[in-house]
Amino acid sequence: MSRKRRQGLISLFAIADLHLSFGTNKPMDVFGATWERHAERIERAWREQIADEDVVLIPGDISWAMRENEALPDFAFLTSLPGRKILLRGNHDYWWSTKRKVEKLAGSDFSVLQNNAIPLAYVTIVGTRGWDLPHSKMTAEDHTIYRREVERLRLSLEAGKKMDKPLIAMMHYPPITRHVRESEFSKLLEAYNVKLCVYGHLHGNAHQTRVEGIVRNVDYHLVAADFLKFSPLQLAFHSP
Repeated sequence: MSRKRRQGLISLFAIADLHLSFGTNKPMDVFGATWERHAERIERAWREQIADEDVVLIPGDISWAMRENEALPDFAFLTSLPGRKILLRGNHDYWWSTKRKVEKLAGSDFSVLQNNAIPLAYVTIVGTRGWDLPHSKMTAEDHTIYRREVERLRLSLEAGKKMDKPLIAMMHYPPITRHVRESEFSKLLEAYNVKLCVYGHLHGNAHQTRVEGIVRNVDYHLVAADFLKFSPLQLAFHSP
């Protein structure tokens, strides 16, 4: 059972890197005890916090499936959980093909963020997957993907700007880290006056490279499932 409606209030949550594998043989506990029974722990925390009217941002690495049919059990699991879910592609979402196919696969409880913006009652959700931030060992292909993802973020921000509501961004890759304090992604977030940005992708020792809190007026939060101890993070935006 989900939480009861809280006097009509809508809360916004985020959790990335669910790495579900109900349709594939990819148990996450091979990555250590931290991940033991992780889907069970996500479900318990989700149901304790989230009501049917709430919204949950899921910025990538949703399922280990390689093909759409393998992802069906994972989406059955997510559909059984309360709340509207907004999906973004991660680097391990190999089953993800086109936006239209993902929308058909996921069903009516889900919205897909890809080159667009998603308006809610009180904020607009924007974002893109992102990519590794520039470094000395980047290949030509990496640079091409990076530039493409920057342009996709710009498209999403332009769409969101027209909706005239505060902007919240979701990305899979971090737009900044402790070692890379500025990127084309972060510059765009700042230029479009994004209030808050959630991201995932970082696991284990990589948590130490995260940026948390306000940097140049954008409030950053790592929401990788293992960093959150498999409990969705409630964001500081809600309807009046």
